[in-house]
Amino acid sequence: MYLEKASRVPGAVLWWSTSPGSGAAERRVLPDGCMDVIWADGTLLVAGPDTAAHVVSDRPGARYVGLRFGPGTGPVVLGIPAYELRDRRVPLAGLWPGAEVRRLTERAGETADRHPSPDVCLGAVLEEAAARRLDVAPRPVDAGLVGSVVNGVRAGLPVARIAADAGVGERRLHRRCLDAFGYGPRTLGRILRMNRAVDLARRGAPFATVAAVAGYADQAHLSREVRSLTGVTLGALAR
Repeated sequence: MYLEKASRVPGAVLWWSTSPGSGAAERRVLPDGCMDVIWADGTLLVAGPDTAAHVVSDRPGARYVGLRFGPGTGPVVLGIPAYELRDRRVPLAGLWPGAEVRRLTERAGETADRHPSPDVCLGAVLEEAAARRLDVAPRPVDAGLVGSVVNGVRAGLPVARIAADAGVGERRLHRRCLDAFGYGPRTLGRILRMNRAVDLARRGAPFATVAAVAGYADQAHLSREVRSLTGVTLGALAR
């Protein structure tokens, strides 16, 4: 079971996932240009930005509560450039002071043990910790660049045009994208476009329509890109 909702943290999403109660469960986590803080059965982890689908094998009944930051926000909260966590899962204690993580882990554990709706309250604990970090974290000098890049790649603009509109050179744009997203604007554009295509397909749109609306050259191009980034077909993801 998987559920999500908009978070009180700007641009973030709270999500909850529970594995089936019997038998091993395999999940395919799609790349999305985001970073997550995750409570995983008593442990706090950070999921960095993925360049391809991350396949996870869960034990029966495993529970997860996560806070997914919008593209470019995670590095501000976590205090580390996104590229350093690319395709990685690391303990939160490796990024934040140990005492802070211990307090947060203890509070999350108490919430999970005592509250009648533990997953909801665990999400609130993660939100509060992220909000405190955002309040005191220094903002990047070119924070506006993040929004410009996201909007540009979603619109299918060439990298040269995005850089020109932002008033920076392409090399500087690439460096800033590595810090903010974990990869350059072209890779970010491919990932965001793929996610839009999967969303459209899951809503029942014909694949030819998906290809046209999401900005692919044709349906064959759509199929190649989805398989390259996720390891499976669009039909499998839509099901």
